[in-house]
Amino acid sequence: MSTESRRLIRKVRGGSQAHLFETTDGHSYVVKFSNNPQGRRILINEWIASAVLRHLQIATPKTAFVHVSEAFLAENRDAFLQLRSGRRPIEAGWHFGSRFPGYPASTEVYDFLPDALFPTVENVTDFRGVLAFDKWMGNTDARQAIFFRATPKDHFQSHNSHRVKGGMIAQMIDNGNVFQGADWRLSSTPIQGLYFRPQMYQCIRGIQDFEPWLTRIVGFPEEVLLQAAKALPSSWLADDEMALEMLLTKLLQCRSYVPDLIRRCRSDPTNPFPHWT
Repeated sequence: MSTESRRLIRKVRGGSQAHLFETTDGHSYVVKFSNNPQGRRILINEWIASAVLRHLQIATPKTAFVHVSEAFLAENRDAFLQLRSGRRPIEAGWHFGSRFPGYPASTEVYDFLPDALFPTVENVTDFRGVLAFDKWMGNTDARQAIFFRATPKDHFQSHNSHRVKGGMIAQMIDNGNVFQGADWRLSSTPIQGLYFRPQMYQCIRGIQDFEPWLTRIVGFPEEVLLQAAKALPSSWLADDEMALEMLLTKLLQCRSYVPDLIRRCRSDPTNPFPHWT
């Protein structure tokens, strides 16, 4: 899917220096730019990760290629990247967009919830599935998520989800550090990819609690990765076609290792799964 930038809403916190744009398809997107300080591979990581999350049926924003024109940049002088050495202009062309859930002027979106509100998160089990995803994909960042209040029009399904009046939906975001970021490697440490709220894993009793996502990962179809890679703008890839092909081949080879990577979490002194039996 592709769309055109129409209006700058605001800048977004984070090392990639994303901006929130309104676009011509009537939605708003958090846009990461191809010449962001973390490198263009971050955009490829985001695109591949979003395709994987959707296939695993883990809640994540819809994504799009967002085009930024020279005319738009000329009209929106506040759209730029700030480096220590000074401003860096945003390049005209195609960039990665993660759809904002609703309308920025009226939709409250949170990146933190107090403990008392976690029982209202309708898809809280997705945090188990995304841990399996993060282990498989070599995410070197802590798990990032946003939360917003569910509405009747939200056609939302998740494993073992249940409707809660006034409940919240979690979406998994900010996947630029899968594949060890711009290094494009697959590695894992015991605490890698964990969400920072330990209570998220208090109900884990064993490896069976990571189903059905482990089964989906072990049987993950190569075609999903190939189609995602095929859709990438050529300007993002440059001379990285072969490196990406090798990375995705390695990813498929590592599917069966994910259960052991999850078990290794228990070797960390913090042991996120204190009730594992």
